[in-house]
Amino acid sequence: MNDSTARLTGPVRVVGAGLLGASIGLGLRAHGVDVILSDASPANLNLAIDYGAGRAPRPDDAPALVVVCVPPDLTASVVAAELAAFPNATVTDVASVKVAPLTELEASGADTSRYVGGHPLAGRERGGAISARADLFIGRPWVVCTRPDLSRRHTGLVESLVLDLGAAPVEMTTVGHDASVALVSHVPQLVSTLMAKRLVGSSEQAIALAGQGVRDVTRVAASDPELWVQILGSNAPSVVQILRAYRDDLDTVIGVLDDPTAPGARRSLAEELAAGNAGVARIPGKHGQDRRFAQLVVLVDDRPGELARLFAEIGEAGVNLEDLRLEHSPGAQIGLAEISVLPEVVQRLSDELAERGWRIAG
Repeated sequence: MNDSTARLTGPVRVVGAGLLGASIGLGLRAHGVDVILSDASPANLNLAIDYGAGRAPRPDDAPALVVVCVPPDLTASVVAAELAAFPNATVTDVASVKVAPLTELEASGADTSRYVGGHPLAGRERGGAISARADLFIGRPWVVCTRPDLSRRHTGLVESLVLDLGAAPVEMTTVGHDASVALVSHVPQLVSTLMAKRLVGSSEQAIALAGQGVRDVTRVAASDPELWVQILGSNAPSVVQILRAYRDDLDTVIGVLDDPTAPGARRSLAEELAAGNAGVARIPGKHGQDRRFAQLVVLVDDRPGELARLFAEIGEAGVNLEDLRLEHSPGAQIGLAEISVLPEVVQRLSDELAERGWRIAG
């Protein structure tokens, strides 16, 4: 059914029917927008169509907007082909690097006056249309790259796409975007990967001690190596700049720990650790707020329905759950639920849960 609140009227052509492309299609179809799907793989295309993400192309298609959702090393060539095939369309993309595709397009002589670089900061641990969700982008930032030569008509059309999908448009330059994602995404990926690499040759005894700390640090290390080779190679200058500074910090810490009793060593180490505290404090919390939450750790028996009962009783206590982290205790049929709530309610919630028989660990 058509949603009268949709900003886009369509048709919108989506090239690449994987996770992001199919999710864009599903989100727009929920608003009644006509979505044309295209993919180099007939199997991928038919699967996305079966899931309701859009329809197959027709010879008379005249899309107002084209969204290119292909791997980074193909983005520029596919964008150029779409600009040539649809001379009246605005063309955008979802690649996680922005300088390299624009540079390649300009060198090719493509009409970049209709190209608006984009990047939704959203995804899932699984790919493909089978994992697509209409709500994938809700509340997530979506970078829209502006340039002096871009007409507001083209950037406005892309921002309408972003808003229709429930995301938050963030205007940036291509250089600013690549520097920013190097800091908050690309270098963290490398740090996580290199830490996880240390686990390969470690003993089974050491691995058995793994807790939430190492799980948090290495979580994104399970990402697709082939994709990350493309991303890191395309954004190498920004990544290298941060890695050099990171290397300098590591050298400082190594120097301190080589002789931890030397004069000033403990102070230097404390300053590095405190700088980390300051950095974490800058990461936006729920709804982009800077407000910090208090944590309460509850022991949850590992049996069906226990976690749901905990959620229900937190609600009955009149407390809003701001965040949640789960950790299973190795070798025990018990889980640890770290609940984040507003500081002013943490003691009351602790008391109420204890009265209901929950074991509070901290």
